[in-house]
Amino acid sequence: MMKRIFILLIICSLSASFADAQTIRDYVRRGNRLMCDTVGGKDYSDKAIIQYKKALEIDSTYSIARYNLGTALVRQGKPQEAMKEFLAAIKYEKDKKNLSDIYHNMGVLLQASQKYSEAVESYKESLRNNPSNNETRYNYVLALWHLKNQSNQNDQQDKSDDQQQKDQDKQQDKQQDQQGKDKKEQPQPQENKEDKQQQQQQPAEQKDAMSKENAERILKAAMRNEKETQEKIQRQQQDAPRRRLLKQW
Repeated sequence: MMKRIFILLIICSLSASFADAQTIRDYVRRGNRLMCDTVGGKDYSDKAIIQYKKALEIDSTYSIARYNLGTALVRQGKPQEAMKEFLAAIKYEKDKKNLSDIYHNMGVLLQASQKYSEAVESYKESLRNNPSNNETRYNYVLALWHLKNQSNQNDQQDKSDDQQQKDQDKQQDKQQDQQGKDKKEQPQPQENKEDKQQQQQQPAEQKDAMSKENAERILKAAMRNEKETQEKIQRQQQDAPRRRLLKQW
């Protein structure tokens, strides 16, 4: 009796799993129809996202729902969120062709963001899983070309930056040299200039003062000598007859 109950419980559990799997596929199918529905030019990707998320609420490891959700997010202009879904899908996907498609879409997003190095690696993974994917091969070559061109531009920019820096350093040195020359040739402040003139005038004034003193001393000496001379002459005039009388030859 117990054995039969155990078997019955297993059957019920399997029935529930089949039901969940069926429900998941139903959600995914609804989402796919909404993605393909373009009646009236309307975009129903937002409604498709809801269906894919419902599927993932039942089984978060369902890679197809992850991949389709990522594609719908790309259409909604949400590349970062889409990249998260693609990365999650890679963890659970086993089919090589599906893996190739996931890596291909990741490469497209990276290439659109000008992350060419990462895009090249994604395209490589896509081709490893499906070497016959010609569209991936074309994108791979294109990404390589952009990567090489980007590298050349970066090299040229680096050279340009180095040259610009050298020119700036040279110009700065030139300006400093010119400032040094201008500083030497720059007129002294008025105050300093006046001080210098006063310093220059002081020796001249001292020199003039010395000259005046010398002149006065010389003049006094000359006047004194002249007085003495006059007095001497007068004495000689007074003594002249006596001197003539005393001398006989």
